[in-house]
Amino acid sequence: MASGIRAQDIPAFEAFLDLSRQIGSDVLQTQGAGGNTSFKRDGVMWVKASGTWLAHAGARDIMVPLAVAPLVEALRQRDPSAEKATDFIVSQLNASGLRPSIEASFHAVLPQAVVAHYHCVNAIALSVLADRERLVAERLARLPDLTWAAIPYRRPGTPLAREIESVAASRPDILILYNHGIIVTGETVEEVRERIARVTAALAVEERAAAPANPAALTTLADGSDFHAAEDTGSHKTALSPASIAMATGGSLYPDHVIFLGTEIGVLARDETATAYCEARLAQNRAIPKMLLVPGFGVLLANELTDGGRVMARCLAEVVARIPEGAPVVYLGPEQEHELTHWEAEQYRQALDRKASQRA
Repeated sequence: MASGIRAQDIPAFEAFLDLSRQIGSDVLQTQGAGGNTSFKRDGVMWVKASGTWLAHAGARDIMVPLAVAPLVEALRQRDPSAEKATDFIVSQLNASGLRPSIEASFHAVLPQAVVAHYHCVNAIALSVLADRERLVAERLARLPDLTWAAIPYRRPGTPLAREIESVAASRPDILILYNHGIIVTGETVEEVRERIARVTAALAVEERAAAPANPAALTTLADGSDFHAAEDTGSHKTALSPASIAMATGGSLYPDHVIFLGTEIGVLARDETATAYCEARLAQNRAIPKMLLVPGFGVLLANELTDGGRVMARCLAEVVARIPEGAPVVYLGPEQEHELTHWEAEQYRQALDRKASQRA
């Protein structure tokens, strides 16, 4: 429980924490430190702290209080302080001592009291398709009482917040973020909870069937290397379908794909071991990917991969399994990858993830 919540708002805030935990505990909605939620009262916005997991809401103090109006004004004035938003922390209420989510500024510009942003795998799978505008519109037409807006890809942080501010005055109930995820808003926690359930059903995409993984073969191929077979069985789906392999290796699909798994995913040749693959890469002075696909067998993950990275491997498997075979896909470009990998805010989030993995 965060400090500073008025007595009359405690039940609503506890419900907000419960919703945050619920979103964070569903791998099809949020993975690891991805996603963030916010709760506004009396000019103060409680937003998830950077690098923390929504799944821990309620059990840990992961919310940071911010003064909304000054943050919005800083964003509009293109003040650099709006990026980290640390200057707008209400210090006397910040029991966690953490800094706010890198996406706090877009939560601030949305006028609704409760905002939930999460990385729904169905929403991502639809939002990376070249025909996404038509496909999303068809599905959300099933919810005629809800308004929605599509947001073109922008780097998370102030670029994305400015794009969202351009539609915020119309108070959309749903925002589809291309190559990123989804935002659901409302005036009460229960309103947002109900809308999430309905939107989830409307955006559901059939998952492509795949053959079972072969853990024994993966263990043999990983022997003596700095890789291991993914422990989460769902993560292997990326390598168990030619279509999924093509989608996953064609480029970067969304920000957390880049941040946690890197800009390249390796593929082992038939009967090639992980050690042989890595030696060949080093001989060519090429970096070794954090994730290797073994077609027909499953996925190998670098031993150095953090807890956050491992759950992102599962996210990728779920996303590519929902992209239709042969469908044209819009990947992030080299410049967009570069701005993510060289962004201090994401380096901070990765540092927290490494610390958490070491403690575990």
